[in-house]
Amino acid sequence: MAVSSAPGKVYLFGEHAVVYGEPAVPCAIERRATVEVATRSDGRLRVDAGDLTLDGFTVEYGGDGAPDVDVPESLVEAATGYVDGAVEQAREAADAPEIGFDVAIESAIPLGAGLGSSAAVAVAGIDAATRELGVELPPEELAERAYRVEHGVQDGEASRADTFCSAMGGAVRVEGEDCRRLDAPSLPFVIGYDGGAGDTGALVAGVRELREEYDFAADTVSAIGDLVRQGERALDENDLDELGRLMDMNHGLLSALGVSARSLDAMVWAAREAGSRGAKLTGAGGGGCVVALDETEATRTALHYTPGCEEAFRAELDTDGVRQEGG
Repeated sequence: MAVSSAPGKVYLFGEHAVVYGEPAVPCAIERRATVEVATRSDGRLRVDAGDLTLDGFTVEYGGDGAPDVDVPESLVEAATGYVDGAVEQAREAADAPEIGFDVAIESAIPLGAGLGSSAAVAVAGIDAATRELGVELPPEELAERAYRVEHGVQDGEASRADTFCSAMGGAVRVEGEDCRRLDAPSLPFVIGYDGGAGDTGALVAGVRELREEYDFAADTVSAIGDLVRQGERALDENDLDELGRLMDMNHGLLSALGVSARSLDAMVWAAREAGSRGAKLTGAGGGGCVVALDETEATRTALHYTPGCEEAFRAELDTDGVRQEGG
């Protein structure tokens, strides 16, 4: 049996635009998905996945039928798709196409909420499964293989940002195939979660349609890329006030592209009015999470009392990427 974990992430800047080759800066957070893998001789796949949302649910299936659970079907299909993809990548890396697995997943990362749950599960799953088969992969290869999983599940609309961040930890910069770690201060993240989830595929497709139909939507995507470059300088200078201002602007640009939601806007404004340095949605949008910068407890308290916010918590920057668990 092998056990691995990998962190979730928030975007300081750049979601959606990164799909079109613009830069993005995601940051790993101290919330993790843990995957336990054991081989089995019959070639079948059995997955026990609990706590993939803050409320949690369990999925058990043999790889040959849809699990019967009371959550949106699209999320279940995606969740099992990431596990199936991770298993296939591990089989390929270890040249063991017929091997079966028992897979158990525990996650403190809400599913589909913009915190990189799928990337963390894919990265940790590939690492645990390959190590169970006696193969050690470097984190860069784990990131690339996990990206292939996301690319397949998301119909070719994924970027390398989530998987590279989850594999490497810390703050990273991703622009197309150019992926690297950044030096970053300990950022005071506060996260608000509305209890929901956006449909990543539909949201990404919606931005693509806008970008193809309207020149100003394409310009908005390019403006996000310019904002990210400005944000890199602020990060390098540890200028939290400038980071916050740019986060506010990034949220406005994402809203213009139609990927925010009433609950996300309400949490962003609650964070700003509480004195946070800046706040924005994180991830695909449509529901899920916002991220704010605030060293004090004021933003978390304000989010706690914001209608539509089900959970508010602090999540510090996690400098560890994928790692072996259990000794």
